[in-house]
Amino acid sequence: MTRDDALKQLSHIARERAFDRHVGSDRLIQAGLDALIAGVESPSLAMLAGLLRSEEPEAPALFDQVLEELGLLFHPPADRRAAKWAMAYWVAGQIADGSLDPTAGTYLIWAEIAEDLGYPEELEPLVHCAHHLDGWEASWGVSFEELNREAVEAAKQFLSQRSATQAGG
Repeated sequence: MTRDDALKQLSHIARERAFDRHVGSDRLIQAGLDALIAGVESPSLAMLAGLLRSEEPEAPALFDQVLEELGLLFHPPADRRAAKWAMAYWVAGQIADGSLDPTAGTYLIWAEIAEDLGYPEELEPLVHCAHHLDGWEASWGVSFEELNREAVEAAKQFLSQRSATQAGG
């Protein structure tokens, strides 16, 4: 793992936690260890990476301290709707770049984002993909892989609409 990969991993976990996704202490410690081995420097990083199993309850606070020291601390928007939209773009970005399985990502958008936002039109293609991936059967005449590709394309389209909106506004 390169230094950039380690920083990307720390940033990714920061967003997961900021969007109230559960991240176990073991994963926080492992990310700290990965970063330390990759050459990332931070005053608290060695303490995080060296935590023993009995010290795991200390990991979340130390992880946040490391993020702060590295300038990677992430705070979602305070407004609940804006935070859900930010999470939708984050999840779609991961689907589009291949770092999140399309089935898991579209399901997350459907179950934890679209529903809370009242199923907005912008998320409809991703919710549609989630329904198809969730209920897929071989008898449909379309492969699961094709449905995954459609989900990736839907995520890219969703992201490009945001870019077009921001460029025009």
